[in-house]
Amino acid sequence: MSTPPDTLATAELLVPVLYDDLRRLARSARWRVSAGSTLQTTALVHEAYLRLQRSEGFADRQHFMRSAAIAMRQILVNLAREALADKRGGGASEVALHDAPELPAPSAESLLEVADALERLGRFSARLAQVVECRFFGGYNDEETAAALGLTDRTVRRDWEKARAWLLRELGGQTAATEDVPA
Repeated sequence: MSTPPDTLATAELLVPVLYDDLRRLARSARWRVSAGSTLQTTALVHEAYLRLQRSEGFADRQHFMRSAAIAMRQILVNLAREALADKRGGGASEVALHDAPELPAPSAESLLEVADALERLGRFSARLAQVVECRFFGGYNDEETAAALGLTDRTVRRDWEKARAWLLRELGGQTAATEDVPA
């Protein structure tokens, strides 16, 4: 059931070529979720590589990088779940979903809340969930997200605003949403 090698590139071929981009993506993802010393950048890249090896192949660079961002998100979410296995319960803090450079690093509890809310959003609108994955977890800007998803920059901006508002409401941040959304 494998795809002919001339149509799709494999992770084995792409990782060495895009290794620096993967490290940048991993550093960004670790910073956003305050992974700290629990998982180093290189380890996150290698874990993502192991997951990407299972894939049939990748159509282009954007497809590969988007897949890598999703794999890294899953790895970090699983790590957060493991860290909280013994301490389920209260104390969850609110997560503000603003443009990436302005994002505070969420706690493990908040990361799980965002991941759960993102799954619910995906059931409502797969495209909005993909935009959040690219912007929040992948660290992409509007242009990079548009290229990765095959959308226009304007559509990405509108979807990002809709997704942020929906997630803020889902995460209980309606007050913060009205204060943080520019007029």
